[in-house]
Parts: sequence; structure tokens; C-alpha cells
Amino acid sequence: MLENIVSTGKKSTRDGFGAGLHAIGQQNDQVVALCADLVGSLKMQAFIKEFPERFFQVGIAEANMMGIAAGLATAGKIPFTGTFANFSTGRVYDQIRQSIAYSHKNVKICASHAGLTLGEDGATHQILEDVGMMKMLPGMTVINPCDYNQTKAATMAIAEHYGPVYLRFGRPGWPVFTPEDYKFEIGKAYQLSEGSDVSIFATGHLVWIAVEAAKELAAEGISCEVINIHTIKPLDEEAVLDSVSKTKCVVTAEEHQMHGGLGDSIAQLLARKLPTPIEMVAVNDSFGESGKPMQLLDKYGLGTSNVVAAVKAAIERK
Repeated sequence: MLENIVSTGKKSTRDGFGAGLHAIGQQNDQVVALCADLVGSLKMQAFIKEFPERFFQVGIAEANMMGIAAGLATAGKIPFTGTFANFSTGRVYDQIRQSIAYSHKNVKICASHAGLTLGEDGATHQILEDVGMMKMLPGMTVINPCDYNQTKAATMAIAEHYGPVYLRFGRPGWPVFTPEDYKFEIGKAYQLSEGSDVSIFATGHLVWIAVEAAKELAAEGISCEVINIHTIKPLDEEAVLDSVSKTKCVVTAEEHQMHGGLGDSIAQLLARKLPTPIEMVAVNDSFGESGKPMQLLDKYGLGTSNVVAAVKAAIERK
């Protein structure tokens, strides 16, 4: 199966969000969009051009945006908020907790420019804590798709799901390898390859890195089961446990802090139900810095070689 996973080119996941928002806007007239002065960065232009009456530009006032979105949801609309991931979470956590999560409002918090691959904007914008912050909120669904096609499909799927959602995506052009006709299922892991030696659970941009690592390892005779965990909460526990029952060791890979991310969620599950050796490829208690996306991934231990090393370490611990 690994040899069938090939990139058809590069598009950013934020472009996938813009395409998905426009498409779901055409299908559902209750969808509305809000933005905090970052229309171009969030790729919302097509939606705005076709549905100007369903768009609200709130300016650089993210806390107000969350309050307005909560009000629109109360009135039966399906609001999609758009700004950078650090502004979508850290700057407005109180508003999300009190006005959206606590009353289970049907708001879709759409967060671009997440992680190190934001690049040159540096540490203040490269939020690496957002998944942990959002998954701790009761009732919050947390989704981190891997490429353009999956982000487009996820954007459309969350409009049909009732309740608050955090949708995380990124800035750079990234390999597109999910089929164009892929159907997104919230909470359902997407298995990319079968394997017998190790389970690699990856999310977001790191799914492609995991695929590349698995191909390298296959050449060395190591069989990797690669599973795309696009929905971090609710976690597909059945898929995780089924895979780990077979392989007996685990590697997780994510563009997030090691504390509070996907690795934490899987480790908690395994500690409760199936104690297993686990290695985590993630940022290790550090802020980022300005730089080129791929250089930053390598520097902070999120490159292909890091996944390869983690797999070998996990297998050695079996």
C-alpha cells in the first residue's frame, strides 16, 4: 500500500479550508463566516464574493469574533471563524470556554498557520500548544487534517456536525496525497498502510513525513502500519487498539508540543487499556523560531529521520 501513496503536487491546507468553506456555503445557507482581518491568509475570498451578506469582518478583535459567533449559533446559524491558530486559541481561550464550549454552541473555530511550518513569522505565531488547550474543553471536537483534499473534506463535514469544533490547518504548500473523492468521517482514523512491526499514528503535516519514513523503513525490511489520526478528539480508540494489538509498539508524530498533543492522547489510552512501548515525535518543551518550514521541522526533531529513529527505538523496546 505504501507505494500507492504518492503526491500529486503541493497545495496548502489553508487553501483546502477556503475551498471547503465555499463549497459548503453553496450547499447550506445557514453557514456564515467571520474573519479577524485575515481574509487573504484564510483563503475566504470565494465565499465572500458569492455570499457577501453571510460574511462578517470583525477586524483585529478576535474575542469579539468568538462572542459574535456564539450569538449567531444561538440564532441557528453555523458560524465558521477564521484567524491564525495562536489568535484562535490563546488570545480568546476565555471566550471559547465560557461562550462556546460551556453552552455547547455550534461554532466552528477554524485556525490557520499552526505549528512550526508557519515559518518566518517566528515563535510568537507558531503556536504548538493549541491542540492541548482545545482538547481539554468538554465537548470540543479537535481535527487536524493532513493535506488540501482532507482539509476541504473536513471543512465540509464539520458543518454537518452539531457542536463546537476546532479545525487546525497550516500555511505552506504541502504534498497532496489524499484522494480527491475522499469522504471525511469525524472520529474515524484513516489507515494508509498495513504493517506488522510498528504502528505509526500521525496527524496534520506529519502524516506525509510518516509516510516518507515508512517507505525508507520498508527498504530496510521494517513493516510500518501508518494511520492518519485526523480527529484527535474524539480519538478512534478502536483503530488504535486494533493496530497496537498486532504490532506491539507505537510511534506518534505531530507538529505540536509533546505535552498535550496526539501522543499524550494515545499514551493515556494505552496506559489504561494496553500498556505498550511508545515513542513520540513532537516538539520537546520548546518554543519555535523564525526560519524555513522544512528547516524548522528538522531542527526541532520532526523530520523523516526522526520518525525513522523513533520507529527503531520503539521496536527495540518491544
